[in-house]
Amino acid sequence: MYEQLRQMTIYEQAETLTRHLVSLNSINGTLGEIRIVQEIHRILSTFPYFQEHPENLYLQKIPGDPIGRCNVFAIVHGKHKSSQTVLYHAHIDTVAVEDFGPLKDLAFSTDAMEAYFREYSEDPELQTEARSGDWMFGRGAVDMKSGAAVHIANVLYFTEHRDELNGNILLLCNGDEESEHHGIIGALSELNRLQSEYGFKFVSAINTDFITPLYDGDNHRYIYTGAAGKILPCFHIYGREVHVGDTLSGIDPNFIAAKITERIHNRYNLAEQIPGELILPPTCLQQRDTKELYTVQTAISSHVYFNYFVYEETPENILAKLLSEAKAACLEAEHHFQTQYEEYLRVTGLPPRNLSWKIDVITYEEYVEQLTAQGINVRNIIEQVLEEETNKDLRDRSFEIVSALQAADPIKKARVILFFAPPYLPHNFLKTEDTKAVKIRQSIEAVLNDMSIQTGEQFEVKKFFPYLADGSFLSLHETEDELSALTQNLPAWNSIYSVPFNTIKMLNIPSVNMGVYGKDGHKWTERVYKPYSFGILPELIRNATTALLRLEEKERTLEIV
Repeated sequence: MYEQLRQMTIYEQAETLTRHLVSLNSINGTLGEIRIVQEIHRILSTFPYFQEHPENLYLQKIPGDPIGRCNVFAIVHGKHKSSQTVLYHAHIDTVAVEDFGPLKDLAFSTDAMEAYFREYSEDPELQTEARSGDWMFGRGAVDMKSGAAVHIANVLYFTEHRDELNGNILLLCNGDEESEHHGIIGALSELNRLQSEYGFKFVSAINTDFITPLYDGDNHRYIYTGAAGKILPCFHIYGREVHVGDTLSGIDPNFIAAKITERIHNRYNLAEQIPGELILPPTCLQQRDTKELYTVQTAISSHVYFNYFVYEETPENILAKLLSEAKAACLEAEHHFQTQYEEYLRVTGLPPRNLSWKIDVITYEEYVEQLTAQGINVRNIIEQVLEEETNKDLRDRSFEIVSALQAADPIKKARVILFFAPPYLPHNFLKTEDTKAVKIRQSIEAVLNDMSIQTGEQFEVKKFFPYLADGSFLSLHETEDELSALTQNLPAWNSIYSVPFNTIKMLNIPSVNMGVYGKDGHKWTERVYKPYSFGILPELIRNATTALLRLEEKERTLEIV
């Protein structure tokens, strides 16, 4: 591959590498994730620098990965010896291709998809872009194999211009970003080893996850100095089941679930208020009852969970906020159930029955304490669930644990149990009160200003990458106490799921996103804009890299003066 790349401009290198990587099916959770990492390793191994320094290029087997995925690491030492290191990271997995419909066999062919959209009259704007030759189509073109390609092209550049590096470049290409983030989580131990054994001091990480217009006519190129986090709040709702012939005396968990969804789903007043940032509200990802077959009995229980973006809040604050919403939803449900029952009695003339409409609302941690106080062996119940079920969705396993605890509870009353399920992504951002963070932002802004003058691009710096990104796992802002609301309310923490918080704290790497530019990530129309992504972005990242590696040198100069 090197012999082919060496004769190209960096623009051509990034484009060629992107086409090649897109052609490789690496859908999340498939063996394609293993093959593409091996291919990236093979490509890098053709570079003369890594042939001279083979120890600087290697695969790391991800500990405990369910399908045996690996991460690829590549180290480039500058000629000016220094511990200062910039981490380049990019994920190489993609979402599936069912959305391509009858075209899914063409999803990995950039040429075939471009040819298709050239004749696609259903969307004139899209057709015009395809005919311009400035856009590349195909699954992973923008999210984010082009980002990995840009990093690889820059690694090649720096292997041949090591005199420009006042430090080191570490490239990490990993999978599983689109699901459980096994790749980046597995890489943390290796990053920590390199920090300890090589003495690397990570100045910053640079991610190339895609950026996109935020509104119609938006021509800005956004640079993000942090990444939003994510937490997954879940509600196990236990009602009072009845025959449909006696429905007014029941407590329907589906109705309670609907009330909770109504109060939380897309409720923007639950989102954090950070001026100038793209802040997204919580979103319902699943709502369903636990009936497996058709019967005329109402549901016994129902499950709901939400995607909840985290920007600056702590799990403790989020738990308290959602507990309040659940209690309010249940009060509304109680009033509805009782009012309808009373109307039923008025119409039928039947005598009243001794029924309660009270719905208990409790956190998982509190519920475990209640059960333990009743003499119930919670640990044994959890272990039995974990022994009986393997290789299942982690959300389902979490619900199974809570359901098993509910089944063991001798007090059978209507109840909502609030807990968290995997995954959890910390938030990672530059704090304004942190001196190092301020210098990183100032350095990046200076580079952007120069590039704007040189290219005419309109750059805008924002605090949080608005979607989910692996950079979340490189730094941690919460204390142990602030995280306890998460760890104590996520069933079987450290058994079915955990995040190595201590390792993240030891690394503490800010992650800046300088992404490829495109549209429609996760859609069949996904495309990357080549003039910016291949023509401007590589130089922007190189300039940012050299500027970040000079930060320590500038600090020493100021001390001497």
